[in-house]
Amino acid sequence: MPEAFETHGNAGRKRNSCKAVIVKENRILLTVNHDDTGDFYLLPGGGQKFGETLLQAMQREVLEETGWVVEPEELILVRDYIGANHEFARWEADVHQTELIFKAIPVRQEEQALVPDLWQTGVEWVESERLKSLRIYPSILNEILPRIISGTYREPIYLGDIN
Repeated sequence: MPEAFETHGNAGRKRNSCKAVIVKENRILLTVNHDDTGDFYLLPGGGQKFGETLLQAMQREVLEETGWVVEPEELILVRDYIGANHEFARWEADVHQTELIFKAIPVRQEEQALVPDLWQTGVEWVESERLKSLRIYPSILNEILPRIISGTYREPIYLGDIN
């Protein structure tokens, strides 16, 4: 069991995950990951540790996964992921993750800081136009990220229980 998940008896595993939308020259920074069906993309970030603020968790996770030091900006999206309700329920029926997604400005890169996740194979700056063709989680990001990048996203920040 990943240490970032908090266990509540038979109630399952619950954690906060802090992610970042990092844009530079009309491209967004994503982690490249691999599973048994091929490559998929995620926003960089991960689990909040006990005693960390949301912003500290986001900055630490972004640095570990991408090597980028970032300056946090505003909270832009929130989603729940209740594993039992989605395609990975067979493996994650007991998982409930609340994901808080912040805008962040890339400050500098520090290669030696990389501590990628087990399934992570790389990091990529992706052009806005390419986003719709990628397998990305949550999949709604294919539609939302181009509008966030262009500054035209005006919908509610809470996305609900989605994958």
